[in-house]
Amino acid sequence: MNAVILAVLVMVGLSLARVSVVFALVAGALVGGLFSGLSLTDTLGAFNDGVGGGAKVALAYATLGAFAVALSRSGLPDLLAARLIGLLNGESTPRRQTAIKYGLLGSVTLVAISSQNLIPVHIAFIPILIPPLLVAMNRLRLDRRAVACALTFGLTAPYMLLPVGFGSIFLNDILLANINEAGQSLGLDVTRGMVPMAMAIPVGGMFLGLLTALFVSYRKPRDYATREIKSSNVPHHTPMPMHTPSKSGLIMAGVAIIAALGIQLYSGSMILGGLVGFAILSLGGLFKWNEADDLFTSGMRMMALIGFIMISAAGFASVMKATGDIQTLVDASFHIIGDNKPLAALVMLMVGLFITLGIGSSFSTIPIIAAIYVPLALQFGFSPLATVALIGTAAALGDAGSPASDSTLGPTAGLNVDQQHDHIWDSVVPTFIHYNIPLIVFGWVAAMTL
Repeated sequence: MNAVILAVLVMVGLSLARVSVVFALVAGALVGGLFSGLSLTDTLGAFNDGVGGGAKVALAYATLGAFAVALSRSGLPDLLAARLIGLLNGESTPRRQTAIKYGLLGSVTLVAISSQNLIPVHIAFIPILIPPLLVAMNRLRLDRRAVACALTFGLTAPYMLLPVGFGSIFLNDILLANINEAGQSLGLDVTRGMVPMAMAIPVGGMFLGLLTALFVSYRKPRDYATREIKSSNVPHHTPMPMHTPSKSGLIMAGVAIIAALGIQLYSGSMILGGLVGFAILSLGGLFKWNEADDLFTSGMRMMALIGFIMISAAGFASVMKATGDIQTLVDASFHIIGDNKPLAALVMLMVGLFITLGIGSSFSTIPIIAAIYVPLALQFGFSPLATVALIGTAAALGDAGSPASDSTLGPTAGLNVDQQHDHIWDSVVPTFIHYNIPLIVFGWVAAMTL
């Protein structure tokens, strides 16, 4: 068996068995490295070399968690939740509740889409926006798996289709650039306008998956307890504390949010944005100076698990690359295909799924597979549009359903602050089913028809 497949199977299997995702990533990396012939020392060395790649994202999660906890002192999150609950306390007819429920899901989806293209802050908005809305979601008896699917769609589909913000990086700087580089000597020339056209069909499959999740799979009510955000040692059954909003507190909260987003857009650093937002709230007097350390620590503790998963995922990806079995996996797959073009398209997509599941990033997968897939696609007679669709879809596959992807970790970070949303069964499995399966089907259709 290929070392990459074995490592991914171990990681996914342990995760589904509710073993800690961090442990599953480390165990999968060790099994894959040793099975490929690397020594224990070399495997651990590769893992350690990769760990640093996840530290930046982990620290960003920690600072955003601290900012979110500090922001709760302003009363703004409670005001937002109270307004929404006020709507529920009116004429609470089933039709009204349904309208508010889908209005909330639609708003969350639009905000997530905006975070990729319009205001490219990526996952930075989640720990600030989602936790305050949990009380209202509980009142609506809204299944959080539907919210996770809405968020993940907004975090992934836009960059696959719209060439602005993160979409410009994915479509133009990574996908287009790598395909043209690999096809330069083969006479392949893909233009910028062709890339969104090629990705439209796969993204259409994801949109159908979103509609299925919201209106079919998770439309039934689901009950949650109202609990305190788990950022301290207070027992989890203690009611969530409410902070009375004041005019000055709301003003400072607005200034802090605008400053945090502005600094992030200017500097490109979520870490700096979170720190600036936290500092403004502190200087605004929303909490005492001697409480700053406790608040910051509480916020970091709230995001600690997500951060460790990101760090471990970077180490896992480093070991997979060190085994050299990614190339072997691709070569072995095409030895059994012959000249079967439909089967070749399916194999390309499935290999991309396994690679991205382990690495956790579609952005990082394209450079790995483009140099191999472009010659193969041309050899099997795929058109330039079909080649783009194959490689783009193969890279995106797994991003929406990987335990190590920030497209699933981000929603979990917001929805699990009260410890009632399981990362694997409530974020990873629902998004895998509703997005990866349609991506395989519609990506194959795109490859065969374009």
